[in-house]
Amino acid sequence: MARLRAPGGCPWDREQTFDSIKPYTLEETYEVMEAIDNRDWRALAEELGDLLLQAVFHAQMAAEEGHFTIEDSLQAINEKLIRRHPHVFGDGNAKTSDEVKVRWDEIKQQEKKDRGEQRGMLDGVPRAMPALVEAQQISSKAAAAGFDWESAAQVFDKVREEIAELEQARSARDQGEMEGEIGDLLFTIVNLARFLKVDPEQALRRTNAKFRKRFAHVEQGLAARGKTVSASTLEEMEALWQEAKSL
Repeated sequence: MARLRAPGGCPWDREQTFDSIKPYTLEETYEVMEAIDNRDWRALAEELGDLLLQAVFHAQMAAEEGHFTIEDSLQAINEKLIRRHPHVFGDGNAKTSDEVKVRWDEIKQQEKKDRGEQRGMLDGVPRAMPALVEAQQISSKAAAAGFDWESAAQVFDKVREEIAELEQARSARDQGEMEGEIGDLLFTIVNLARFLKVDPEQALRRTNAKFRKRFAHVEQGLAARGKTVSASTLEEMEALWQEAKSL
């Protein structure tokens, strides 16, 4: 990467900045996730390499500007892993993953305090991440501070409450209120997933993949009859959909 960025290197690589490369970093992250979802290990090996390239690219640009080097990044994560695993590298004690998570968050908060950072607990959650992931992160942090329901049953009650409020907004034909209630409902569903120890992002990705597969079956079934989706009835599509579910 140093050679690509150097005089006489690649014109495209030399023109890039942190901002121009940022979208590629996000894209490569999602491609890694897709390879994992597909259990495509060959693709995962390749995509992880692509993701590593993003780290190298950013670090090289930082080195050129005198900020830090890739060695600094690697040293930082090594030190962090040792510091936040005292039950492995020190005399700490943690027998369950929940205990590990609590201790991890405590150490993280102490690190911020030592650096003189007085930010709120939720300030460390990037606003740029997908809204579903952001909801998962901020609700988890709030729960860790004790701001949480006592049981999943209470969250189910909250889901029903939010649905009722959404129905009221719909009856009133208040578009702004409906948007707000949809947001509240989605946020509550994320919390329900947390109580049930389900990753909502992965759950939705799995459902999206399932829908894609079943809808493709519908399209193929109609095409075999010389028809298109737009020229077919809902009953025809529903029959093929039910057929796809049984496969």
